[in-house]
Amino acid sequence: MLRRRQIAASPLRGASETWTVVTQLVADTIATSSALARDEAEAAMQAAASAGRMLIAGGHLDRHPLTLIAGAAHCEITTTYGKPALTHEENLNPIPGAAKAENFTIYLPSPPPLQAVISEVVADHHNLSDAAPPAELSRSASAGALIDTDALRKVVTRR
Repeated sequence: MLRRRQIAASPLRGASETWTVVTQLVADTIATSSALARDEAEAAMQAAASAGRMLIAGGHLDRHPLTLIAGAAHCEITTTYGKPALTHEENLNPIPGAAKAENFTIYLPSPPPLQAVISEVVADHHNLSDAAPPAELSRSASAGALIDTDALRKVVTRR
């Protein structure tokens, strides 16, 4: 299930502090997995920190989400700015679905002014990507087909 989290940025928090909150959210989520370590998520977010702060400071994360995919967890993380940031109620609980994750990918948006920076950052860490995140699979698609359409067609058409 696609989830969304919105983190309050300026004027409530500066770019560095906002990135720290995003990092904690991602690390808390990965820590729910028995196969992954919190340190792995923290290392990936640390590798992306300079680019992440630029994305936040430039206001890019309000329009282009950072996406975390870990097992069944599929979450878009954005930021909010200005007056809405002062009144926004954040949900900083771990994102459900990562408990059985065996790997994870953090998809960083790559808006035109930062494409080269983002490409360089993701090249240095295997859990980071600047590709478009895959579309979320529906429960039936991810679990396999529940109905054999070929068998059904044969019964209906008697062929």
